[in-house]
Amino acid sequence: MLIREATDRDWSAIWPFFQRIVAAGDTFCYDTGTTEQQGRALWMLPPPARLTVAVDGDGTVLGSAKMYPNQGGNGAHVASASYMVDPGAGGRGAGRALVEESLVWARRAGYRAMQYNAVVETNVHAVRLYRSLGFSVVGTVPEAFRHPAQGYVGLHVMRAPLTGDGAGAG
Repeated sequence: MLIREATDRDWSAIWPFFQRIVAAGDTFCYDTGTTEQQGRALWMLPPPARLTVAVDGDGTVLGSAKMYPNQGGNGAHVASASYMVDPGAGGRGAGRALVEESLVWARRAGYRAMQYNAVVETNVHAVRLYRSLGFSVVGTVPEAFRHPAQGYVGLHVMRAPLTGDGAGAG
């Protein structure tokens, strides 16, 4: 598996799984009726954001990540990221590879921490993956997400320090 910079041409491979994931309504705070044009604007962010794709040996896009400063100004020292993996490619390590590579990027870029603002607490695979890579839940906003099957569930704020001393307060 290769993680590489995404190009505009990759959108045609990202859109089908982006649309499927967003339409399911169980992991992202995007409108389930997001159009392709809206989806592209949400995912294909301009610099200073960074977009990557995970591809297999045949060049098939298995997933994608977008990375960016979590906030501007005095909060710009903390990175954030979002990940989508084609549901048909689950279990092949694309999600882990995308997260690991985004953490390497954030460290190299000088960020002090990586923070995810809205991890649906019922997304147990993502929560487990993030915890295994050094993230902790710093808080949960109760009933902040309307899950299509489980009703109102919490959104975790998750954080991993990127500095050696764990002092990546942000």
